[in-house]
Amino acid sequence: MTATDRSTELINVAAQAAADKLAHDIIAYDVSDVLSITDAFLLASAPNDRQVKSIVDEIEEQLNKQLGAKPVRREGDRDARWILLDYVDIVVHVQHSEERVFYALERLWKDCPEMGLPEDAKATRGKAAEHAEQRAAEEADLDGELR
Repeated sequence: MTATDRSTELINVAAQAAADKLAHDIIAYDVSDVLSITDAFLLASAPNDRQVKSIVDEIEEQLNKQLGAKPVRREGDRDARWILLDYVDIVVHVQHSEERVFYALERLWKDCPEMGLPEDAKATRGKAAEHAEQRAAEEADLDGELR
């Protein structure tokens, strides 16, 4: 079994919305062969809580506006470290970068086929590592200035 056309459509709109809000490392997996509850997972991350919320809000808005889709469940809003949007056909996980590394959902789903995504979403691969390196360099510069 593979993800349905509807799931693919939802994934593409959600991935583009996440990319538009500068999400990092957007990836989608077709989990239809291993899970009966959903067809696909979309994973995305951001370096701070405010951006996590912004990405989730944009995904919700675009899925509603473009496809008339509303989540049946939304979890994790309080601290915005990991927000899950359940659309039945797809489940969207937007995580703070630290949670993304810690929980490593990619390791759990790596045997599932990766789904194609819009170019803007593909271009986000490696952004979390790039951002972490940049922050480390900025902190090192700051340390040097304080001495």
